Amino acid sequence: MRTCRATAAGKLTVVLATLVLVVSGCGGGPSPRAWAASVCSALAPWRSEISRLTSSTDQQMTAQTTPAQAKENLVRLFGGAEEASETARREVEKAGVPETDHGEEISAGFRSSLGKMRDAYGRARDTIDGLSTAQASTFYDGVKAAVDTLNKEYDAGALDTNRLKSEELKRAFDEVPECR
Repeated sequence: MRTCRATAAGKLTVVLATLVLVVSGCGGGPSPRAWAASVCSALAPWRSEISRLTSSTDQQMTAQTTPAQAKENLVRLFGGAEEASETARREVEKAGVPETDHGEEISAGFRSSLGKMRDAYGRARDTIDGLSTAQASTFYDGVKAAVDTLNKEYDAGALDTNRLKSEELKRAFDEVPECR
């Protein structure tokens, strides 16, 4: 009986070890197409929000409002952009790491880029929130400086998908409907 139990225990160990290997092998990330679709789906609402923000900011800069009203609106707008950027960053993080060459590096690049944009919007919001509205010209000069800084930081944090180190992902971003 002892040999039967030992043999059965040995077989169970082999089966469990094989199962662990199979499960860990299946634990890879999504395919390049699935990952690109997830990322583009995460970025679509973000792009819409940023577009809305840009339009609203332009309107605020030319509207006949008091500095206090403009300040309140701009702080709310930049706060919304900061929040939208963080939501997009979290969604890209949920997409995982694509099963492709340099997948971890590429995924980290997207998350980092969105994090930098989030932080740039937060800094712009905080800068504008700290401006005095006592003198309109001084306030609007401060807003212009904050927006100029935001644009520079935004451009510096932008990720160029044309420079991806994965031909599979480049193709996926060009082909999946979510990215069009």
